[in-house]
Amino acid sequence: MLQYKAGYKFVDGGVHAQVLDFPAAITCGSDLAEARELLSVALIDVAETLLEAGQPLPVPNPKLTDVEMDIEEPIYLHLLASSAVEQFS
Repeated sequence: MLQYKAGYKFVDGGVHAQVLDFPAAITCGSDLAEARELLSVALIDVAETLLEAGQPLPVPNPKLTDVEMDIEEPIYLHLLASSAVEQFS
């Protein structure tokens, strides 16, 4: 499990959300609950894309902060491993 920092800013019509130390993970939602859910999905999608391309994940920076954010809180990336291999006939 890796712990990054999520930032949320309330804007007209919704909530802007981004993972501060994982710049490509960004989204927006109509409210804070939706923004949190969509940011989790965005973080997973970007992490999978980087790993599939053979690129490293950004190193979490617990000291990172953004004064423009209204809320900052941890967001966790869980990686799973599997030994299951699909076999083709």
